[in-house]
Amino acid sequence: MQTSSLSARRVRRLQTVSDAHLRALAELLIDCVEGGASVSFMHPLPLSRAMAFWREVAEGVARGERALLVAEDDAGIVGTVQLVLAQPDNQPHRADLSKMLVLRRARCQGWGEALLQAAEQMARDRGKSLLVLDTASESAERLYARLGWQRAGVIPGYALLPQGGLCATTFFYRELEPLPGA
Repeated sequence: MQTSSLSARRVRRLQTVSDAHLRALAELLIDCVEGGASVSFMHPLPLSRAMAFWREVAEGVARGERALLVAEDDAGIVGTVQLVLAQPDNQPHRADLSKMLVLRRARCQGWGEALLQAAEQMARDRGKSLLVLDTASESAERLYARLGWQRAGVIPGYALLPQGGLCATTFFYRELEPLPGA
């Protein structure tokens, strides 16, 4: 198993998404789907379908509707998360946290926490006071709860697992407080 040193960790926002980013993000998505993550796609996920998804995300980034964060080590992108900033007129104070993905080789090394904290700070910086998300992952549920997210409820049979079979989805929210000194 490949590990990353703390000095090699980076989480940054992509203002533009290059072809190299698209390829790395597509490979990340495929890795997660192959590993059983219920993230809107079925297994096997063709590279062309994964690339098309990330192109759509890149278009949303270019329009300012989404913020795309990536986590990187010396080998490249190991994780990502999105903030869906474009909300209805009556919900300008909120954003959706979407598609938090971490390569299987990089899990349990703090990447999810780093991505989540960076996304929360970005939301604060954008004037958001409420974040919402959904997950079908028990390990992600533990992370969200540990970092102060509130469980809102579970919907059974909400989605399919990548290899088939229904799974429940848990919804979380987090009210953001301004950081001290902000």
